Amino acid sequence: VQLVDSGGGLVQAGGSLRLSCAASEGTISNYNVGWFRQAPGKEREFVAAIHWSAGSTYYADSVKGRFTISRDKAKNTVYLQMNSLKPEDTAAYYCAASGAQYVDTEAHLYDYWGQGTQVTVSS
Repeated sequence: VQLVDSGGGLVQAGGSLRLSCAASEGTISNYNVGWFRQAPGKEREFVAAIHWSAGSTYYADSVKGRFTISRDKAKNTVYLQMNSLKPEDTAAYYCAASGAQYVDTEAHLYDYWGQGTQVTVSS
């Protein structure tokens, strides 16, 4: 599967953005899809994920209650709705896909990656 992520931008604290992860090849709902982010000088960290079959969702504690991951099978796209954004959410965001049976929160367990989209939250 080939992934194209988009939707990043500059937003003020408290604002919202919706990131999209579209599959240009393959069927995205056949994979667990996760969102990760990486700020300068920091390791890539797990943000959210959705299970390929059950559609169950998982979130990092830092975004729980503010971010929502969802998918649209007809559009072959996974979304990350980000509300109540904080300056510490500033990072490059990447979507990734895994063919594993269970959802993983570790980046190295994902096989396919989008190119990343920058999110900058100003205070």
